[in-house]
Amino acid sequence: MRSILLLAVLVAGPAAAQDAGTKDGPPKRVRSILLYGDEKCPPAQSPEEVVVCADAGDSPYRIPKRFRNQPDEGAAAQAWTNRVESVEEFNRAGLPNSCSPVGSGGQTGCSRAAIRQWYQERLDQKAKAARTTAPQD
Repeated sequence: MRSILLLAVLVAGPAAAQDAGTKDGPPKRVRSILLYGDEKCPPAQSPEEVVVCADAGDSPYRIPKRFRNQPDEGAAAQAWTNRVESVEEFNRAGLPNSCSPVGSGGQTGCSRAAIRQWYQERLDQKAKAARTTAPQD
């Protein structure tokens, strides 16, 4: 019986203390502060002020973990087979199925090239979406 009474007093204690401080309504001033590293939350300058602190990580100048170590999508990061295919495509100008305005059979490969480009863009979008939705450390 005593433990129940003691528990009731302990639970009601903070509520009574909160009610005592809010006689005049909401606080006059609220400060929101982002803390970096080992910074401490500053105390309120007056009893009418509330200070809200949030931990913002290591440094304001550091790139967040989810954006670090993104894979390079430039030419140097491509596989050799992709590079060879692009060189071959460039050198095929004017040949049949090359989609080129130069040469006698160049126009015959334009629809094929458009389909190939669409398919590659779709694969790239899926790969990029898979990288961005994967959990980061």
